[in-house]
Amino acid sequence: MFGRFMNNYYYGKSGKGDYRKEDLPTNRMQLFWEMLRVRLAGLFRLNLMTIIAWIPLVVVLANYISNIYGLLGLIAEVDADKAAATAEQLRMYEQSGDAFYSLTFMALLYLIPCIAITGPFQAGMAYVTRNWARDEHAFVWSDFKDAFKDNWKQALGVSLITGVVPLLMLVSYRFYGAMASDNVLFIVPQMLVLTIGGLWMLALVFLYPMMVSYKVRFWALIKNSFLLAVGRLPQTLAVRLIMLVPTIIVGLLLFYTPYGLYALMGLAGYYLLIGNGLARFVYASFANAVFDKFINPNIEGAVVNRGIVDPDSLDDEDDDEDEADELPTYPGATLPERQDRQA
Repeated sequence: MFGRFMNNYYYGKSGKGDYRKEDLPTNRMQLFWEMLRVRLAGLFRLNLMTIIAWIPLVVVLANYISNIYGLLGLIAEVDADKAAATAEQLRMYEQSGDAFYSLTFMALLYLIPCIAITGPFQAGMAYVTRNWARDEHAFVWSDFKDAFKDNWKQALGVSLITGVVPLLMLVSYRFYGAMASDNVLFIVPQMLVLTIGGLWMLALVFLYPMMVSYKVRFWALIKNSFLLAVGRLPQTLAVRLIMLVPTIIVGLLLFYTPYGLYALMGLAGYYLLIGNGLARFVYASFANAVFDKFINPNIEGAVVNRGIVDPDSLDDEDDDEDEADELPTYPGATLPERQDRQA
């Protein structure tokens, strides 16, 4: 029963015309929701196929959260009754800030290789979701595999930088923060590092779709992605925040309610089933729109607005059909010859 439901959802009901000309997408929003409906089952398969790449990252994060929970539990216990705390507990309580930094530093250090190995997988997903987002065909496995092989070097470089950036942000924030206690001017490089790190996270929206869409050198890929992220800063930030909503909600539940563990399990299930695939599809849809505005019109022969139908063309087809209906259909009637025009 479930398989039949998914088949109907994915392919449409057999024996029934699902589309009329009026139903074809004529703008970006219509294209996004229609392609999401049609490709939802494919996103599940794509997401499940790439789970293996995320297992090391999940293990490191789970260990980090467990350690942070233990530290927060110790702080709460000492705050509740300092008189009953042991000397060791008091020592750890007084050094809780340094302990938090050390735990975070080690977690981010271990995450560098964990994030790095996901890059080629992200490139494969970016190619498949790019095609789906503009209503083009892509095989889940074979096209993913080809994009993985063709882009693995650049993808590995991008994901390696992505793994290093959070650690650099943490170290720089602590270092320049300590220096700023003596000289307030050190706040400037502190904020600069955080800004560059934040822009890198926004540029990731474009990095993988651009990588699989254009032949461009690595540093040009990074530069162009940064320029697009800055040029479309409010929209890019909004897209990123929307995709982080489940994580933000779970974070709030984790620290402010007793249901944090259940929320964490729900978040794990979300990313296990569709989270990363859905994010890649959203990023691909947004990137396609930005590329059509800033890049494709400047490339000779590049097709713009793939998957979107011009409403005026639908009106022209209706007019042609009306004229065809008015042509004589009685026996012996002849149709007028088509006059070819030369440009």
